[in-house]
Amino acid sequence: MAASAPVFIDVDGSNIAVRQAPGAAPGVVWLGGYKSDMLGTKAEALAAWAARERHAYLRHDYSGHGESGGEFAHGTISKWLGESLAVFRRFSKGKQILVGSSMGAWIALRMVQELHKAGDTRVAGLVLLAPAPDFTVELIEPVLTDAQRRDLEEKGFFAEPSDYSDEPYIYTRALIEDGRANRVMTGPIDTHCPVHILQGLADPDVPSGHALKLAAMLPADDVTLSLIPDGDHRLSRPEDLEMLTRTVGDMVRRAAA
Repeated sequence: MAASAPVFIDVDGSNIAVRQAPGAAPGVVWLGGYKSDMLGTKAEALAAWAARERHAYLRHDYSGHGESGGEFAHGTISKWLGESLAVFRRFSKGKQILVGSSMGAWIALRMVQELHKAGDTRVAGLVLLAPAPDFTVELIEPVLTDAQRRDLEEKGFFAEPSDYSDEPYIYTRALIEDGRANRVMTGPIDTHCPVHILQGLADPDVPSGHALKLAAMLPADDVTLSLIPDGDHRLSRPEDLEMLTRTVGDMVRRAAA
């Protein structure tokens, strides 16, 4: 089934593409990864699940991603967080489950923080796939080469070949500096809701130790960590997608109880 055409909203000068499927609460909100889009395999699998189960489903592309406007190289965690909050506040009603993949897990954790500051307590659960919170600080900065550091200083960015795209990944100095201001793994994290983490042990991009560290920082909440022995970073095989929809379904039913 082809996805419906998106609607667009302006968020701080960027034209953000949004798809919203109506349905019952708790709704599900998809937050994609770095340089991914809302028509990816996992996002589409959740769309099909939500349609079958008749639950609301909301997704969008960050600026510089997919069908949204803006330049990818102008993006930062703060910018993409602001866009995600704007979409959430405008389009979602009632309790919501945030499903964050890779960088989207970082966005989800920051969203919970900002929503609670504003008195919005509608997030009733988090499902985090191959979570990469603080990845700029924890996973990129410690392994920068001299050449990459020089490129950041002189050009403002460095490029790396991608296993997931013909185009290289671009990491900017602004992204890395802004990442430091958005760190969440500096101490105990209170999400005020249950969390379920799905992590592949064969993930070459986000090591399983990162998910274990995150789980240890969630002492106040009910946390489940599911380790997938042969799972990679994509977690997009049929068996991975079945685990994803089952996990989201369990979280939705729990929030509705």
